[in-house]
Amino acid sequence: MTEQGRILDELNDRSREVFRRVVEGYLETGSPVGSRTLTRTLSESVSAATVRNVMQDLEFLGLLGSPHVSAGRVPTQLGLRLFVDGFLEMGDLAEEDRHALDDTLDSNSADIQGVLDRVGAALSAATRGASLVLAPKHEAPIQHIDFVSLSPQQALVVLVFADGHVENRLFVPPEGTTPSAMREAANFLNARLAGQTVSSLRGVMAKEIETRRREIDQLASSLIDSGLAVWDNAGQPTERLIVRGRSNLLGTGADEGEIDRIRQLFDDLERKRDIAEFLELTEAGDGVRIFIGSENKLFSLSGSSLVVSPYMNADRKIVGAVGVIGPTRLNYGRIVPIVDYTAQLVGRMISDRS
Repeated sequence: MTEQGRILDELNDRSREVFRRVVEGYLETGSPVGSRTLTRTLSESVSAATVRNVMQDLEFLGLLGSPHVSAGRVPTQLGLRLFVDGFLEMGDLAEEDRHALDDTLDSNSADIQGVLDRVGAALSAATRGASLVLAPKHEAPIQHIDFVSLSPQQALVVLVFADGHVENRLFVPPEGTTPSAMREAANFLNARLAGQTVSSLRGVMAKEIETRRREIDQLASSLIDSGLAVWDNAGQPTERLIVRGRSNLLGTGADEGEIDRIRQLFDDLERKRDIAEFLELTEAGDGVRIFIGSENKLFSLSGSSLVVSPYMNADRKIVGAVGVIGPTRLNYGRIVPIVDYTAQLVGRMISDRS
């Protein structure tokens, strides 16, 4: 069970209502919400003292905080995340917002970047926040590729395309990936880039992995047939060949060099699997996300939120994203439908022009 799920299980109906009212009041006014204010809005008649006790319990759970001793309560980052994931009710997209966004695409212009600029301006005006529009990912042949480790949980891939276009894409690297492994992956790929796109490079890596797997099978078959070795987790990424006592090899005429060759092939196979995973992460896109406060690693903004939604091309492939950056005190119920509709609108535009 997730941390949020555990906390939700600890809340009774009264605690849930108090929590929801505090967050809604804060998002509406930007001010702390006090117990006396809540007693006038709760569905059941309770005293201010009872409400204060509930708020203290919510504060103990890390969902509410108090700016100073005599003030009311405001939601913490954890509280906002719980509210967005478990309590948020989406509003309907207002007609004026829909028309404003639709008008940005009322053009037959082939200048996609110009259209995206207009979409960004309309999105910013509708939400009163800073808009974010990530243009469609480039699919031209790559001239150079680099993987840069930013932290154990985040890495950057820099793609320089043959037409001069440059893209930076963030991704979460496989657990335990070292900077040296990323450099090795980049060196390997840069030696094989001629005329390749990211998608075609993935095909190249799939063939490399298949070739190494075949070589391992051929070398290991005689050892397995003689009962001197056995596969463990065959066909899985964690597969390995277990040799049952190296001393037994001497009496059977088996070549010790074969074992070393198999080990080298396994190491090579593992490296190529890592590189293939880097390429897959390079192409991947996130679903609809809301980042709150310090969750927003992309911009490293304290006290800010990012509401972002991907858009797709005619092949249902994620090619970019649109979003809004603003204070954590966003009207999420209104912003999310606007961002979602904008992403669908841009996706249709990209599909029509492709």
